[in-house]
Amino acid sequence: MGDGFTEIEQNAWGGFLGVYGRMNRMIEEDLQSHSHITHVEFEILLRLSWNENHRVRIQDLAAESVLTRSGVSRLVERLEKAGLVTREEAPEDRRGAYAVLTDEGAARFQKAVKAHVAFVRENFLSHYSEKELEQMAAFWQRLENQE
Repeated sequence: MGDGFTEIEQNAWGGFLGVYGRMNRMIEEDLQSHSHITHVEFEILLRLSWNENHRVRIQDLAAESVLTRSGVSRLVERLEKAGLVTREEAPEDRRGAYAVLTDEGAARFQKAVKAHVAFVRENFLSHYSEKELEQMAAFWQRLENQE
């Protein structure tokens, strides 16, 4: 292999890149078709919904997202204009801000998540056994815990 990868490394990494790209396009199309939101908008709404108070610092959203801090800030601005989130000043840091899920945002997210879960189960999860899903979760956790 002229690229420096062994065959098994190429198959593992290349497979990941190919599936990631294909799944990302499929998810984008699916979310747009039923909820008229983008994949990254859905991700931000998802992360807000997971938080007990439905509010997360914008810099923390950026740390967990594929977007930069300024990208998340612009996305939050778009979601704010759509009435799905509000922005609150961070009292502990004048430069910081929180994104907060609105009632309208929560309702829109609940509609989107039902269809999204069905899509993910059909197009991803159903291809693996319970044991394989446990292994996969452990693989992702291992990479997530890297600093």
